[in-house]
Amino acid sequence: MNVLKRYLLKFSLKRSSQLQGTMAAATQVLACDPASIVFSSDDQVAISSPETLTALRTAASCLKDLFPVAFPTETVYGLGAIALNATAALKIFSTKGRPADNPLIVHVSSRRMLQTLLPQNYTLSPSYELLIEHFWPGPLTLLFPCNHSLIPDIITAGQPTVAIRMPSHPVARALIAVTDAPLAAPSANSSGKPSPTRAEHVLNDLNGKITIILDGGPCEVGLESTVVDGLHEDGNIRILRPGGITVEDIKRVLVDGFSDANTPVPQVLVHRRDFRDDALEQAPTTPGMKYRHYSPSVPVTLMHISDAPLGIEPLSPSAFLEDLKRSIPHSPDTLRVGLLMPLDSVLMKSLISDTTIQWHEFPLGPLSEPAIIARRLFDGLLTLEREGVDLILVEEVPEENEGLAIMNRVKKAAGSSQWIAIP
Repeated sequence: MNVLKRYLLKFSLKRSSQLQGTMAAATQVLACDPASIVFSSDDQVAISSPETLTALRTAASCLKDLFPVAFPTETVYGLGAIALNATAALKIFSTKGRPADNPLIVHVSSRRMLQTLLPQNYTLSPSYELLIEHFWPGPLTLLFPCNHSLIPDIITAGQPTVAIRMPSHPVARALIAVTDAPLAAPSANSSGKPSPTRAEHVLNDLNGKITIILDGGPCEVGLESTVVDGLHEDGNIRILRPGGITVEDIKRVLVDGFSDANTPVPQVLVHRRDFRDDALEQAPTTPGMKYRHYSPSVPVTLMHISDAPLGIEPLSPSAFLEDLKRSIPHSPDTLRVGLLMPLDSVLMKSLISDTTIQWHEFPLGPLSEPAIIARRLFDGLLTLEREGVDLILVEEVPEENEGLAIMNRVKKAAGSSQWIAIP
């Protein structure tokens, strides 16, 4: 961490002049057509749209000048900088207001680029080979041993591992290929806020703080990548952050892949569900583990309709609303409450029967399709925030498939929880 501190000290002396240069130029939003980008089997990129190629080259030039660029991925919009340059990476932290001990994920465009980042004596495990074969490019991040001679400590927060993934969004992967350099990229938002899933989300938050936003349309997944640590001696797969690839999918691939092997199938363990690691939470190896995240500027309450824990008495919907009216500061006219709930929510029907409250509904999708709920979650938080509600109520979903990642994000966004008894 001494290297990290030296970087931060050096950067703090230059920060004002660097940021002044960044903020002097208006933020440009450059449209890119994902359909015009094709990768061959040997990872070569072809771009048929002249406008998209120009936008990518403009963004790559900005990156090579060591300024961050916002771009779409299949998960959320990322704020990217060249991963092998500490000065470039530090501008991610200053733009976002991100704590320096929160590591970054490195994004690559090909297996060849991945190999250039790894220690020479490192060989991929059978588990990693399977996961890469099935889920790359895609929303899966893997931890690898860090080559400290190549990757600056600011990327890893001084940890011995580095998190790497290959995005499947054509614009993200093409940008990395055109730049010809791996990109470090957290979500393109002020630290702690909900992650952006549309270019306008980025513009609303970082306008004037960055030079370029590449607009490749809304993100397909809508939640950040799943982060996997498969480096332990026991060979098990530890999910440090649930995300776009479900635990069920990972288990299925490992069971199928090891079916003919003489070695046992690795266990898949989810952090905080199947194991605890206090030291890891204090010095995380991957984003999303230590700090509160995903919170809009208005309060968020998580609404539970499952069985309440011992000692907690659930409220009826009407009793909850009466408490709400007394406790939440609101405009003189009426209380404005945002609802982020499934389309088929019984709770939502009970709440909106109270006509003294101004309801702002953002249906997330049916409970039977958690992938749709995941895709709409951050968009809903940001939309309701811009509508000026006094409070956002988010209903829990079962922690299965994408629901595990959804609830991981909602629990971090919510400042309070309430159990409700549905009549």
